[in-house]
Amino acid sequence: MASHPQADLPEPSQPLTYFVDGMDCASCVAKVERMVDTLPGTEGVKTSFTKQTLTLHLDEHQTSRATLEKNLKALGYTPSLLRSSPPAVASTSEIDDHTGHDHAEHEHAGHTHEVAPAGTSWYRTGQGRLVVTSGILLLAAWLFGFIEPRFATAGYIAATLLGVWPLAKKAVASARLGDPFSINMLVSLAAIGAVAIGEAPEGAVVVFFFAIGELLEGVAAGRARAGIQALAALAPKTALLVEGTGTREVPADQLQVGQTVQVNPGARVPADGTILRGTSSLDDSPITGESVPVTKSAGDMVFAGSINTDGTLAIQVEKAANDNTIARIIHMVEEAESNKAPTARFIDRFSRWYTPGVVLVSALVVLIPPLAFGGTWHEWLYKGISLLLIGCPCALVLSVPASITSAISAGTRRGLLIKGGGALETIGSVKTIAFDKTGTLTAGKPKVTDVLGQGLDRTEVLRLAAAVESGSSHPLAKAITQAAQESKITVPPAADAQALPGKGATATVEGRALSVTSPRHAATLAPLSAALSGAITSFEEQGRTAVVLLDGQAPLGVIAIRDEPRPDARAALVQLHGLGVKTVMLTGDNARTGQAIARDLGLDVQAELLPEDKLRLIAELKTQGGVAMVGDGINDAPALAQSDVGIAMGGGTDVALETADAALLQERVTGVADLVALSRATMGNIKVNIAFALGLKAIFLVTTLLGYTNLWMAILADTGATALVTANALRLLRWKSQAATKTPPITPAPRTA
Repeated sequence: MASHPQADLPEPSQPLTYFVDGMDCASCVAKVERMVDTLPGTEGVKTSFTKQTLTLHLDEHQTSRATLEKNLKALGYTPSLLRSSPPAVASTSEIDDHTGHDHAEHEHAGHTHEVAPAGTSWYRTGQGRLVVTSGILLLAAWLFGFIEPRFATAGYIAATLLGVWPLAKKAVASARLGDPFSINMLVSLAAIGAVAIGEAPEGAVVVFFFAIGELLEGVAAGRARAGIQALAALAPKTALLVEGTGTREVPADQLQVGQTVQVNPGARVPADGTILRGTSSLDDSPITGESVPVTKSAGDMVFAGSINTDGTLAIQVEKAANDNTIARIIHMVEEAESNKAPTARFIDRFSRWYTPGVVLVSALVVLIPPLAFGGTWHEWLYKGISLLLIGCPCALVLSVPASITSAISAGTRRGLLIKGGGALETIGSVKTIAFDKTGTLTAGKPKVTDVLGQGLDRTEVLRLAAAVESGSSHPLAKAITQAAQESKITVPPAADAQALPGKGATATVEGRALSVTSPRHAATLAPLSAALSGAITSFEEQGRTAVVLLDGQAPLGVIAIRDEPRPDARAALVQLHGLGVKTVMLTGDNARTGQAIARDLGLDVQAELLPEDKLRLIAELKTQGGVAMVGDGINDAPALAQSDVGIAMGGGTDVALETADAALLQERVTGVADLVALSRATMGNIKVNIAFALGLKAIFLVTTLLGYTNLWMAILADTGATALVTANALRLLRWKSQAATKTPPITPAPRTA
């Protein structure tokens, strides 16, 4: 016998990603998570019912891979180990392995198993075949009831056993793995009990209706997943890589950052990047939900999956395939699934006590009347079995996650990325929304309007200021460097560049220690002349931001910059006020500029804030109720994290996007009002679902004890409640944002020479 080399032994702990066929609903995900949590050596467990994947770190010295797969199969799922298991963001090609093409089998550990391709008809799935077969047997038994009743009884028993067998196997497996009071156990007990007391026809109807309910839940879950899975297929599989004077077709997922690709008219953009050459209208609707094509040219960002409508573009790749906008959206949706809403967590906890309680009540109903009051065993056994079915928590367990998943899917298709059910629930209940100014309420593309020198001419002030700001990505710094480029000024190199958060920037230029700072900071270093102070005051009263160029402590000049409010900013604030939400602007800009912008838009303002000041104000606002923060920059990241809900503008920094709980891909301020409206619509949907699920059970509980409800009515009530709750949740997929309120346009401040 050949010995196994040491290298063949499993690593102590390694990441694994499985495609779990059949894990296609919220309750399935919960079942898998509970099972995995009972296994020693598992950590970092993440499940995604959108992609039907299970990702975890597994210490195979404590639990073998075979044991994990055996337990998944015992629960009724078929695991298939993917070829790679990235720690966070799966590439779109990996998603396509299961959703984008029609493959019938996966091989793993020496065996093959069926995986239903995307778009498979319901009757071709395993659950669909079970429903059809059970239905045929039930129909045959019913017909034999008119011909030969003895055969009819056998047919009903066969239909019951056929339908209950997979449920009983799953119930036993769940009990063995630490979940004895599962939904499958309730239905199995009820169906077997019906046969035992001579009610085989009703037992057959019970398992048939339950199978239909399971099928409907799977179909509904598939609809909620479809939008996200379709998003994964948006990026083209190939790209035209520019090499020298020609192009070469290469796989899009092999593009490297810094390479240049050519996108012809009618083609999709293969990667996130920046346009180097060309002008064209791009349809971003598949990514951002923006319905109107946007004209873009050199210097503008483009998204993977956008459609190039007319011109030929040369684009420099800025993001690899596993880090582009599509991959980030999918990753955010996956994270959203694991971040449950408080209501969902409460329902989960409630159901863990609710189901054993149903079994206990059912047992008491069966035992107490016959033993204590002389009731007939058959009658009370029948009522006890009916209570088992009425108590099935299918609709209740499904009521929250179905609504949350539908809402997140609807928001994603409209450019509203929400990272979790908790964030979705909280957004609608906030009392105050705080906005950053630059790049959030304003367009983030400020322009230099005035340059004043003190002992220097305009060109020299702009030349030196551009040198100090040349390495900064701050919008004000970009405005200064762009103004220098437009004036064709040669900018000298800078050394020892350093950012001063909330104050400005410093650098050594031509041997001089120069800085570009706020007037407030400059005044702390040395008094400003009356002429300079007067000019700064005038600029700020016009809504412009003034910065001072300093040589050491000596002022050399002032630069005025204007950043116009976004066209929809006022409409968004009107919508929020209409929703009863208070708004405030938090800005590091000077008070006069902040007040001028706030006056135009109609909201409160707190100005001249350092990052730590924003944190303090957020904490104060939280004492008055929930607070959301909307921002886009590195300086906003702490405030985004401090608030109850952080919302990042889609064009913001990666730090802001990662810190935030939600993101607006369209970069429209009205998206904030849409988030609030979507949250409130979702919570209203959830409340209706919960009330319906519990109310219907209460009604049937009373009618059963009074003798008015039979078994098929009981299971129909459960299946019907599940179907109606699911249908109500799916209504959120059609949710649309409200039209922007018509408001007068914002008139920009006049530009002076």
